[in-house]
Amino acid sequence: MKAHKYIRNIVLSMVLIVCLIPLIQAQEQENKPPERPVRSMFESNWILDNQTVIVPVEGTFEMDILHRFGTWDNGYDDFFGIYAPSNIRLGFSKVIRPNLQLGLGLTKNKNLWDFNLKYALIQQTRSGSTPLSLTAYVNMAIDTRDEKFFVNGTDRYSYFYQLMMARKFSDKVSMQVSGNLTHFNAVEGFINDANEVEGIMNNDHISASWNMRYRLTDISSMLFGYDLPITSHPQIDPASNLSLGIEFVTSSHAFQIFIGNYQGIVPQYNHFENQNSFGDNEILLGFNMTRLWN
Repeated sequence: MKAHKYIRNIVLSMVLIVCLIPLIQAQEQENKPPERPVRSMFESNWILDNQTVIVPVEGTFEMDILHRFGTWDNGYDDFFGIYAPSNIRLGFSKVIRPNLQLGLGLTKNKNLWDFNLKYALIQQTRSGSTPLSLTAYVNMAIDTRDEKFFVNGTDRYSYFYQLMMARKFSDKVSMQVSGNLTHFNAVEGFINDANEVEGIMNNDHISASWNMRYRLTDISSMLFGYDLPITSHPQIDPASNLSLGIEFVTSSHAFQIFIGNYQGIVPQYNHFENQNSFGDNEILLGFNMTRLWN
């Protein structure tokens, strides 16, 4: 009888310990300080013509002024594109909750309104337990020009989807790669040999981007970028983009000045419609200015 009681007490004790283990682990997890993300992987939401994996802290309000001059292939005639037709975007964004940013912008060419969302899925940690940052970005752009430019109202809409992966390798070097998908509801067409209307381009386009930042000083960095079109289209393929520039930052400002061959600013127009070629001297000067309030 005593042995039976002794065994029963051991079993009850073991059950109690098993039940308490999750509670103890949960308490330890609560007491353990949260993993901190790496500092300053990039200094801005933008790196040249692309978004970065960065989502500022909750509550941050940002204003962007993005400017692209004309190409400098006409040389001194328009002072290397400075006085040529330019493109400008004025944008605003707000981080409404941790890692989630909403934004909108108005771009000069085609009177484009774009509405965008960015969410940081994973952040690289200082301890190295998470080696990469992963962020998703999506937008919808609306061409608000006169209706004479469209057959149907839905022809105005285009979309861009981007998944960015980045790593800060050292205090000086950060690198980011991304896969991009562009969709246009309508594309220009032509009559093929079967007397059918066919698009000169597909409605969907896949591309890839690579960007790198090399820190020079506490307030300045060199920036590099390359965008590669992947999808092959029936008649016209977009041109790739090569860009390089320099960035200057303060606690609330970032200023980037660079050369490249993208002029569209809104990403789907850059990746889908770009015909400027770096090799043909169809290069342009651009700058990005961002201002943060938080």
